[in-house]
Amino acid sequence: MELGAFSLSLVVKDIAVSKHFYENLGFKPFMGDQLQNWLILKNGNAVIGLFQGMFEKNLLTFNPGWTSNAQPMEEFTDIRELQRQLKKQGITMITEADETSSGPAFFMIVDPDGNTILVDQHV
Repeated sequence: MELGAFSLSLVVKDIAVSKHFYENLGFKPFMGDQLQNWLILKNGNAVIGLFQGMFEKNLLTFNPGWTSNAQPMEEFTDIRELQRQLKKQGITMITEADETSSGPAFFMIVDPDGNTILVDQHV
């Protein structure tokens, strides 16, 4: 099962302060809009998202259909198919993608330790 590009989505109190901190660690802004309170930063292959006021806690994030450089992939497993496979394996969804839709969608699951996983397809 290929889940797509991986990043860690961090809940931050002050996006400007957090951006400055991670830039000091060598991360560079890659995508996003600081005025909308979200930024994606990269340092080599490491990708983190900074989100102020959007989520309750940090998330593991996967993006089906995207490379780690946020470029669309020619071939990938659609999020609705991933969701069906996971449900067949007994994984409970806390948010589901609409099975009747196509294109962008997302679902969320929680691992046994309470970590939230966001699978977010943008293509």
